Amino acid sequence: MSEENTPAAGAADTPPDHLSVNPRNPHFDSEVLQRGVGIRFKGKQRHDIEEYSISEGWVRVQAGKTVDRKGNPLTLKLTGPVEAWYEDLGDDAPVAKA
Repeated sequence: MSEENTPAAGAADTPPDHLSVNPRNPHFDSEVLQRGVGIRFKGKQRHDIEEYSISEGWVRVQAGKTVDRKGNPLTLKLTGPVEAWYEDLGDDAPVAKA
Protein backbone atom coordinates (compact mmCIF):
# COMPACT_ATOMS: atom_id res chain seq x y z
CA MET A 1 0.00 0.00 0.00
CA SER A 2 2.76 2.46 0.84
CA GLU A 3 4.18 2.05 -2.66
CA GLU A 4 0.84 3.13 -4.14
CA ASN A 5 0.70 6.18 -1.88
CA THR A 6 4.23 7.34 -2.65
CA PRO A 7 3.51 8.93 -6.06
CA ALA A 8 0.41 10.65 -4.72
CA ALA A 9 2.39 11.96 -1.76
CA GLY A 10 5.04 13.33 -4.14
CA ALA A 11 2.37 15.03 -6.23
CA ALA A 12 0.84 16.49 -3.07
CA ASP A 13 4.20 18.07 -2.15
CA THR A 14 4.10 20.51 -5.09
CA PRO A 15 1.46 23.23 -5.53
CA PRO A 16 -1.04 23.12 -8.41
CA ASP A 17 -0.10 24.42 -11.85
CA HIS A 18 -2.70 27.21 -11.68
CA LEU A 19 -3.88 28.95 -8.48
CA SER A 20 -5.75 32.12 -7.57
CA VAL A 21 -6.40 33.95 -4.28
CA ASN A 22 -9.79 35.24 -5.51
CA PRO A 23 -12.65 33.07 -4.13
CA ARG A 24 -14.75 33.74 -7.26
CA ASN A 25 -12.07 32.33 -9.55
CA PRO A 26 -12.44 28.66 -10.60
CA HIS A 27 -8.74 28.10 -9.73
CA PHE A 28 -9.25 29.13 -6.08
CA ASP A 29 -8.36 26.43 -3.49
CA SER A 30 -8.54 27.46 0.16
CA GLU A 31 -6.83 24.28 1.44
CA VAL A 32 -3.77 24.95 -0.74
CA LEU A 33 -3.65 28.62 0.26
CA GLN A 34 -3.84 27.75 3.97
CA ARG A 35 -0.64 25.69 3.60
CA GLY A 36 1.13 28.74 2.18
CA VAL A 37 2.52 28.85 -1.34
CA GLY A 38 5.81 30.56 -2.10
CA ILE A 39 6.20 32.08 -5.58
CA ARG A 40 9.42 32.93 -7.41
CA PHE A 41 8.91 34.99 -10.59
CA LYS A 42 11.90 35.74 -12.84
CA GLY A 43 14.26 34.61 -10.08
CA LYS A 44 12.82 36.87 -7.34
CA GLN A 45 10.52 35.76 -4.55
CA ARG A 46 7.21 37.66 -4.71
CA HIS A 47 4.50 38.09 -2.07
CA ASP A 48 2.02 40.17 -4.11
CA ILE A 49 0.83 37.52 -6.60
CA GLU A 50 -2.96 37.32 -7.11
CA GLU A 51 -2.90 34.39 -9.57
CA TYR A 52 -0.28 32.30 -11.36
CA SER A 53 0.10 29.63 -14.04
CA ILE A 54 3.35 27.70 -14.09
CA SER A 55 2.83 25.89 -17.42
CA GLU A 56 1.77 29.07 -19.26
CA GLY A 57 4.50 31.18 -17.59
CA TRP A 58 2.56 34.14 -16.17
CA VAL A 59 1.47 35.80 -12.93
CA ARG A 60 -1.16 38.42 -12.12
CA VAL A 61 -0.35 41.24 -9.70
CA GLN A 62 -2.56 44.03 -8.42
CA ALA A 63 -2.18 47.35 -10.23
CA GLY A 64 -1.78 49.67 -7.25
CA LYS A 65 -4.99 50.47 -5.39
CA THR A 66 -7.07 50.70 -8.56
CA VAL A 67 -10.38 48.80 -8.53
CA ASP A 68 -13.03 48.14 -11.16
CA ARG A 69 -16.68 49.24 -10.88
CA LYS A 70 -17.51 46.12 -8.85
CA GLY A 71 -14.75 46.79 -6.32
CA ASN A 72 -12.38 44.07 -7.57
CA PRO A 73 -8.69 44.97 -7.87
CA LEU A 74 -7.37 45.55 -11.37
CA THR A 75 -4.51 43.21 -12.18
CA LEU A 76 -1.61 43.17 -14.61
CA LYS A 77 -0.51 39.97 -16.33
CA LEU A 78 3.27 39.58 -16.34
CA THR A 79 4.98 36.82 -18.32
CA GLY A 80 8.12 34.94 -17.38
CA PRO A 81 9.35 31.82 -15.58
CA VAL A 82 7.26 30.91 -12.51
CA GLU A 83 8.22 28.56 -9.67
CA ALA A 84 5.98 27.54 -6.74
CA TRP A 85 6.47 25.55 -3.53
CA TYR A 86 4.72 24.93 -0.22
CA GLU A 87 6.20 27.13 2.47
CA ASP A 88 5.22 24.73 5.27
CA LEU A 89 7.73 22.13 3.98
CA GLY A 90 10.75 24.30 4.82
CA ASP A 91 13.78 25.40 2.80
CA ASP A 92 14.26 22.14 0.89
CA ALA A 93 10.66 21.83 -0.35
CA PRO A 94 10.06 20.42 -3.86
CA VAL A 95 9.62 23.23 -6.40
CA ALA A 96 7.05 23.09 -9.22
CA LYS A 97 8.36 24.73 -12.39
CA ALA A 98 7.82 24.49 -16.14
